[in-house]
Amino acid sequence: MVKNEYTTLCRSDLNTYCGKRQEKTPTILGHEVVGRIVAFGENHSRVDERGANLALKDRISWAIYASNPDEELSQRGIPQKASNLFKYGHEAITPDSNLHGGLSEFTILRQHTPIVKLAAHLPLPVAAIINCAGATIAGAMRLAGDLKQKNILVSGAGMLGMVACAMSKTNGAAHLVAMDVNQERLEVASLYGATLGILADEMAAKTVIERFGKLNPFDVVIELSGVASAMEQSLQMLAIGGTAVWAGATHPQRRLEINAEQIVRNLWKIKGLHNYNQHDLVSAVTFMEQHHTDFPFETMVHGGFTLDQVQTAFEYGLKANPFRTGINI
Repeated sequence: MVKNEYTTLCRSDLNTYCGKRQEKTPTILGHEVVGRIVAFGENHSRVDERGANLALKDRISWAIYASNPDEELSQRGIPQKASNLFKYGHEAITPDSNLHGGLSEFTILRQHTPIVKLAAHLPLPVAAIINCAGATIAGAMRLAGDLKQKNILVSGAGMLGMVACAMSKTNGAAHLVAMDVNQERLEVASLYGATLGILADEMAAKTVIERFGKLNPFDVVIELSGVASAMEQSLQMLAIGGTAVWAGATHPQRRLEINAEQIVRNLWKIKGLHNYNQHDLVSAVTFMEQHHTDFPFETMVHGGFTLDQVQTAFEYGLKANPFRTGINI
């Protein structure tokens, strides 16, 4: 059992709240969360994913899912898609299953939930974003491969985009470019290592050509906006043999217009990512422990809300559209 300490409202929480996403109801939203251990089940190993011993009052981050590690998909490295999957912040409240979301005082972690003990120096808002934004981008980095001296395009300059810029920067990207429809967010991206911001409009191709001398200079595209036109546009900027990792399209949308001949002739690889595995969670924790002072992650979370102000927090998140809205439990 975990005493929840801090929860942030992920974009998927806001999309569920306003009906853009359909989830099981009634539910307890909130999966981007951090807390402290207050009780152990008698069969728990009391060891985390890094082999560290766990004790009462330890602050931990945990995966947004629980699934059987012996199941086929888990063995293939995608436990977040295994059968009998349990997802925190997405499950229905029933008489036999409760306390499974971040917007409550406690969370009861289910069997086979990956857990990582956190360093004490991590600020709560930074610790909270690890098990969604951080781990998802760690998964995207894994799929993208070696980024050293590569040209990287991050499409979508939201919270995940900032983490993607920061991780790309620390992984040795040669040129790091952010693309978004919001100029202010592109300016923020420069604080996370982006050397150029491109407005996602009809002039985007011209901007790329002026800077790089060609339309398709990017070895890797990390697509996080989930906007159909952005996926189509950013794909055209991919170099021969390049890789596009798509992780933003998590809600219903129109079909994409993609030229199959281009994919074949240009040897493009398009990889989809939804959530992450336990190794990505560990990578995200390690990254934040080592680099959270190198980038202004804590300033990205607009806090000041408490658990009894959740309604107001949702309304603020939808109206003001901050990178994250934070709730101190």
